Amino acid sequence: MVSQRRRGSKGPKAHSRPPAGQTRERLLVAAREEFAARGFDGAKVDRIARRARINKAMVYYHFPSKAALYLAILLEQFAAVAAAVSEARAKGGAPVEQLGRYIDTIAHVALARPHFPPMWLREIAEGGRHLDESVLGELRRVLETLAAILKDGKDQGAFRPAHPFVTQMGIMAPLMFFAASAPVRLRVGKKLPPALALPDLEGVVAYVKASTLAVLSVARAAPGSRRTSS
Repeated sequence: MVSQRRRGSKGPKAHSRPPAGQTRERLLVAAREEFAARGFDGAKVDRIARRARINKAMVYYHFPSKAALYLAILLEQFAAVAAAVSEARAKGGAPVEQLGRYIDTIAHVALARPHFPPMWLREIAEGGRHLDESVLGELRRVLETLAAILKDGKDQGAFRPAHPFVTQMGIMAPLMFFAASAPVRLRVGKKLPPALALPDLEGVVAYVKASTLAVLSVARAAPGSRRTSS
């Protein structure tokens, strides 16, 4: 009987440990929730481990520190945004079309993960003190893409001169605030009359596009009109 047990299955412990990839993904999901809820300083590795259903040692097996885990989440997000806006610009088209596609991409890629808006708003409020060169490099890629679109528009006479960073703030601010304010909007929205019903994300994206183009667009004289110089 002993020999049969030895030759048979290894018992339930043989399959008790999940694959490393699954453990890492559970860890990232738990960390995103913890950082979004409490910020970097308030987040605790013990809580992250409990959320992920792993022991604390496994956290440090995958990431050497809490800061490394935090930066990995931000880098993943900004690398995805940078790649997506570059791809959007590569599709070509008139500068107005490129800008519209850029805003659509920012809205739907940057806000695809609900943890990101509160994490990023907290980081901005704290002066970006946890950001390293890898994250800043992806941010530069995003701004360089927008700068190229704005330059195309200026060169073609469609856009007035505009600073990419200021333009980016005008795009991101309403989108981030909209996403981060979801719990408040839910409570406020129930008390508003139909005439003041709050817009959905697509409505906010349409507003951001219209307001951005209103600032950038060069006014064109109507056919047959004469421009007067001051």
